[in-house]
Amino acid sequence: MNLFFHIGRYFMLLYRVFARPQKHSVYMRQIIFEINNIGISSLPIIVIISVFMGGIITIQSAHAIDSPLVPLYAVGFTTRESIMLEFSPTIVCLILAGKVGSNIASEIGAMRITEQIDALEIMGINSAGYLIFPKIAAAVFIFPFLIAISMFLGILGGYLMGVSSGACTSYQYIYGIQAFFDPGKLYYSFTKVLVFAFIITSVSAYFGYNTRGGALEVGKSSTSAVVYSSVLILLFSLILTELFINR
Repeated sequence: MNLFFHIGRYFMLLYRVFARPQKHSVYMRQIIFEINNIGISSLPIIVIISVFMGGIITIQSAHAIDSPLVPLYAVGFTTRESIMLEFSPTIVCLILAGKVGSNIASEIGAMRITEQIDALEIMGINSAGYLIFPKIAAAVFIFPFLIAISMFLGILGGYLMGVSSGACTSYQYIYGIQAFFDPGKLYYSFTKVLVFAFIITSVSAYFGYNTRGGALEVGKSSTSAVVYSSVLILLFSLILTELFINR
């Protein structure tokens, strides 16, 4: 029953979040601020992880293909499919759930225990909409760009490390990343990213907004936000894979 209680309270919070904003200019300024706070600040870790993971996938794929019947361009093909379908949209979003989700939960949780949210309510401001909607809008807008950068850098990292290590030649790798390309898979990947962006921000904001107690509870809310966001990302990744890939 506790699960249904949280689900109901979560959707009640979303109803308040998407209520008509009172002043659009204020919301726009907050969205621009959150794009920088949530998205641009996450670029360094995305760059580092994507480049190295692309190289690791390429080298492991090359050493796994030891049959003369399998062409070496399969290394580039495997790297592209792994990064485009699963690593960038899912694994990177799991990493963002840890970075962005914990930040959102702790920020809103700290505002709750210091009674800043209560002060907003007293002034007649829709605190849920003012605090949470710009974060959701910013994440849904900027996450696809971050994941596109991750895909590019992952494939580039695979090329650089694969060629420099001798795992494959430049021609074989480039031919492999071009072979049998299906643009519809990008639609699948970015649909997942949009869903994950909404999950990370809304679930994290829910735990932060409903924090009660002191600093210890803020830490617990931050941990819960990361855990539940990660579980929901994996669950919806499975659901969307069934809908798009196995239809």
